[in-house]
Amino acid sequence: MATEDTYGASDTRGHAGPPRPGPHGAPPMPARPPGPVPAPPAPRGRPDGPRDSPFVTWLRAPRPVVEPGVWAYEHRPRPPEEPGRVPGRQLISGALIAFLCGWLFWSLLWNGYLGPYWTWPLRAVIPESWDANTKEWYEASYVYYALVFGALAALFGRIGRWPELGRRYAVPAGRRAAALVRQGLGRRFPALLEPPRPEHIPEGTLRARAALSLAAAVLLWALCWNGALGTAWLWPLERFGDPSWTVADWSYAAYTYYVLFTGALLLLAARAGHWSELRRRRNLAREGGPVRETAVAQPTATAPRDLAEWPALRAAGAHAAAERLAADAQAGLMNDVDHARIERAWESVQARPDRLTAFTDTVLRHGAAACAHPSGARDLPVRAARHDLVTRQVRIGTAADDERNPYAHRGAGSALEPALLGTSLLAVGPSGCGKTSRLVRPVLESLCLQALAGRAAVVAVGAAGAGLAPDEAFDVVVGIGRPDSAYDLDLYGGTDDPDEAAAILAEGLVGDLTAALPGGDSRRAATTLAQLLGPFRAAHDRFPSVPELRELLDGSSAALGALRAALAEGGHDALVREIDARERQALRPGDAGPVLADRLALLDRPAFARFFSTTDPGRTFSLRALEHPLRVRIDLPERGHAEASRLLARLVLAQFTECAAGRADRSLFACLVLDDATHTITAEAVRGLGRLRSANAGAVLTLRTLDDVPEALRSTLLGSVGCRMAFSGVTTWDGARFAEVWGKEWVQTRDVTDRQVIAHEPLTRALHVLRHVVTGRAVTAQSVTVRTVERERWSASELAHKVPAGHAVLSVSSVRGGSAPPVLVDLEG
Repeated sequence: MATEDTYGASDTRGHAGPPRPGPHGAPPMPARPPGPVPAPPAPRGRPDGPRDSPFVTWLRAPRPVVEPGVWAYEHRPRPPEEPGRVPGRQLISGALIAFLCGWLFWSLLWNGYLGPYWTWPLRAVIPESWDANTKEWYEASYVYYALVFGALAALFGRIGRWPELGRRYAVPAGRRAAALVRQGLGRRFPALLEPPRPEHIPEGTLRARAALSLAAAVLLWALCWNGALGTAWLWPLERFGDPSWTVADWSYAAYTYYVLFTGALLLLAARAGHWSELRRRRNLAREGGPVRETAVAQPTATAPRDLAEWPALRAAGAHAAAERLAADAQAGLMNDVDHARIERAWESVQARPDRLTAFTDTVLRHGAAACAHPSGARDLPVRAARHDLVTRQVRIGTAADDERNPYAHRGAGSALEPALLGTSLLAVGPSGCGKTSRLVRPVLESLCLQALAGRAAVVAVGAAGAGLAPDEAFDVVVGIGRPDSAYDLDLYGGTDDPDEAAAILAEGLVGDLTAALPGGDSRRAATTLAQLLGPFRAAHDRFPSVPELRELLDGSSAALGALRAALAEGGHDALVREIDARERQALRPGDAGPVLADRLALLDRPAFARFFSTTDPGRTFSLRALEHPLRVRIDLPERGHAEASRLLARLVLAQFTECAAGRADRSLFACLVLDDATHTITAEAVRGLGRLRSANAGAVLTLRTLDDVPEALRSTLLGSVGCRMAFSGVTTWDGARFAEVWGKEWVQTRDVTDRQVIAHEPLTRALHVLRHVVTGRAVTAQSVTVRTVERERWSASELAHKVPAGHAVLSVSSVRGGSAPPVLVDLEG
């Protein structure tokens, strides 16, 4: 393991070696690497040092376990669904009416309008010796009045749903007010308002702290009650008391104030002594669960993982490296890419323990810049989406608060990650619906960040000028047809096997014409190419260039004669028979040679004269390099050479499915992002997409409509990918395919039937006639029928007409088998 480069540099053909400079230099390293996007909220104070840096605060944010497709960063699950939830306006009006009724009833009781009957229980329990003017009578009567008042408040509060009103409005408002108070006073009293994490306090220290806080509260109360601290603590009571009050009024007010003052003292003592943490530990001990009482510097298996303190390194004994990385993170010298990259390097160290010394030396010398990417880049030049490299997610939108969405998903962020992209993603939507800007760019940006972290390899294919990402965000940019392109594309996928090269090239050339070819597939075309590629490579130690291969496919006698002579000179007599067989097959009707030559002529144009060369391997990029964390973009000449662009897109897709599945090292997630896969999907491509899931690879494909896919493959394509996305504006026939693959669900429906009420009595009939004259409607009665029926999750009509602009319906599946139902996502949220 090299200490300067954990992953090893790679050239474009997949052989280890120093990286060559590309057409665009890597972005210069900033003096201080940028932090993650978006900027995290204001940091909280650390218990053992200065305030956390924004990066550390972001790193320590909660990331609960969520369902597939849900943004995990600071995710808060929705409260349980309440089917009988009362609307807010009805709840408030009912509570107000109940309060007015209770106030009226109490007023009637207090003023004697309902007689003295309600005081009979009081007169029945007090002694007869208590006169109405004695202190005992006043105290007992006011206690009774308080009990009656409380009973009325409980009765009318239950009628008016006051507890529900408090839970829905008062509690959230109180929490917001408390947050504002903590935010305003936290700068001056950070230790009081933001105490250290109590779960890290040892058990003995926590018990002593709780006991001392209780003793301090009791002592303070005794000093106040005995007058040792004067009467300053009674100032609120004296300030708001009225001299005209009676003895009973003063007694009631004083004892109420004493209770409030005692509660305030106990609240401060509980806050300072961490009574809630002590109670939590007692409950865990009673239930038999583990009790956490560890410090941040030495976490155990039961302690929460503090990623900013690098617990895995400390557990393995690399304390010096962990301290250096923690210091760089606290000083703001580390970003999310650095953290993910070093975590990836540590995983390789765990697989190879002999690399521990080299890893530690590198970290101590370079800190957050250790184990750098071969390009030297530690971040992208610009970010346009929200990323979380801890969970490897990119946020693409927010699930709409729509009744068609599952309740748990409403309002939650929607995200994609390699675990989902490993099942491949197909997005369908018309031009201008946001496929490129709201899906392809965020996903490509996330994969480029993960490539910088050594966790992924990405190949992006799109039309020149599509603006998928700036050139500085890639290690290799292949601009086919551009004179200034520093890289070329290998037509044969970097293989040395003529049969494999022939199969890949045949798929790219005539994969969309298999229905018209003899046999209904591309096997005869692959055989035709193999009959020429094998002898040519044996004679010249390379595969033929585009003009040479076209000449051979056209059956040129001069080209075939020269190839035969070279084979005879090299002693390859067995391969001469391949040339003879090719000449005989060329004379048969239905030979694939002319079709291959016509398709290859699309690449034998002056604009491509500098490309597809087999004589300069140092300039040629091959998809065999997917074993290295490369960021590659291939620009297709869509405007001037549309057919050639589609041919090249099919060829790249065929090469990717073959090379990704044939990798010896599959630890990196390999992904192909194909913007506009029109006329690219073939039967072999669909089979190849199905093989990517087990190869730690995936593909992201976009289509304007499913009509760009052969009709026989449309349902198969939707079934072979695990993630499906329908943008706003899809047609009803495309929507029907999505509705079929998304299936149905059981729902409850309510059928309301109005039937006319027929009166038989004269008075009732007259009232019905009068009501009909006044309202213009007959007297009816409603009957409600509730049924459980099976209904499509999203119908074709809903997908075509009910998806708002800027939205899409997304369903995801993970490589482990987890899945999520289709969710309406606001891509601008």
